[in-house]
Amino acid sequence: MRSFIDDLAARDELAVVRRPVAPRHQLAAVTKAVQRAGEQAVLFEAVEGTAMPVVSNLYGSHERLCRLIGAGDRTFCERWIELTDACIASRDADVLEPAPASVEAEFVSGRLSDLPAITYHARDAGPYFTSAIFLAREPDSGVPNLSFHRSMQVSDEELRVRLGSTHDLARYQAKAEARGEPLEAALMLSCGPEIFLAACASLPYEASELVMAAKIKGGKILMRRCKTIDLEVPASVDIVVEGRFLPGVKRPEGPFGEFMGNYVEVGDNHVFEVSHVSYRPGAVFHALLCGSPEDLRPLEAVTAARVYRHVSAQIPGVIDVCCRPNVMISIIKIRKAYEGHGKHAILAALGSYLDYNKVVIVVDEDVDIYDLDDVMWAYMTRGRADTRAMILNDIPGFYRDPHKDHWGRLAIDATMPWGREKEFARKTVAGEDAIDLRDWLA
Repeated sequence: MRSFIDDLAARDELAVVRRPVAPRHQLAAVTKAVQRAGEQAVLFEAVEGTAMPVVSNLYGSHERLCRLIGAGDRTFCERWIELTDACIASRDADVLEPAPASVEAEFVSGRLSDLPAITYHARDAGPYFTSAIFLAREPDSGVPNLSFHRSMQVSDEELRVRLGSTHDLARYQAKAEARGEPLEAALMLSCGPEIFLAACASLPYEASELVMAAKIKGGKILMRRCKTIDLEVPASVDIVVEGRFLPGVKRPEGPFGEFMGNYVEVGDNHVFEVSHVSYRPGAVFHALLCGSPEDLRPLEAVTAARVYRHVSAQIPGVIDVCCRPNVMISIIKIRKAYEGHGKHAILAALGSYLDYNKVVIVVDEDVDIYDLDDVMWAYMTRGRADTRAMILNDIPGFYRDPHKDHWGRLAIDATMPWGREKEFARKTVAGEDAIDLRDWLA
């Protein structure tokens, strides 16, 4: 984490807040203001109630995500698929190795209350760990899994955790609970980019996110043993909370402001019994504002890669896929080769991710799919509004949707009419791309 922050500072991608900030609402409010101003990360040096600095908005930039995975001249989708395929072809034994014994001396034991207790939204039940990455092993195979789950801080001994029903960790817990056993897990709160991004990956059940982390890093992951549970965690992680999910025990959790932009109300959720807390002195705590660019950009990028893989396997000419400004939309850029090409792309996309593809839009190769203004310009100016839009009624959507608010689909073919491309060529100003305003403005 420290080296990542230092690199951001060297690139002028880090804002620093030196005045004291309150962890209840104020830190989140300042973070939101920084995000409105641009894509910089923000480091809070003095957070009331804790000795730890706090950093946020580390992953709120698509360009930064591309850099972190080594995309180079390729799109995020292309590079992410390459990393995923390499991950699936490898094993833990190929990329994990024990850390030197001296690493253990870098950590001190503490309590949960040593860590920042950040309350983000106005109606949140209390402080939450929002960047919480849980590491657990499949009860039968032992395959490790990394995944995000919001965790409400109740006391030094207890967290209440919402396990999404489609996540592998929920399946692990259910399998252990069926045997009347607790599920051991380690909660990691200050991770390097390779660990964070690997936890975002959507991998087959039998694949390991730790291998994905090694592929992103381009090297092996050093592991250290936990103190109170039979797990190993990456030695690079600066803050680790050990514990276990109790079988057959649920307690009230929430409300909490989730990534969709509204509150999830109080519900009975899983109880995580804390057995040990360790951290490096000088550790920087990662705070993630749910529903903010830092939350959405990684989710959008990996979802786009999943859609890209599926659609490009079905039809030719797929250039890139974007899921901005919200993961519920997929915007597909194609190099159009025949009449109806755009509609074929729509059909392929609708079947690529049944949870999230509430809206699908297909555009030509000259459209900036990361700019919704440009996407809607293509729809508005390049053909009819009615015949290029399709509404599909009563199609199930997002899995957590008891009231069917996310049922139905909207599909738009915003490409130019086939055979009339010259009529819709964009106007340009000669030499506009060569202008550097620093040469012209005092």
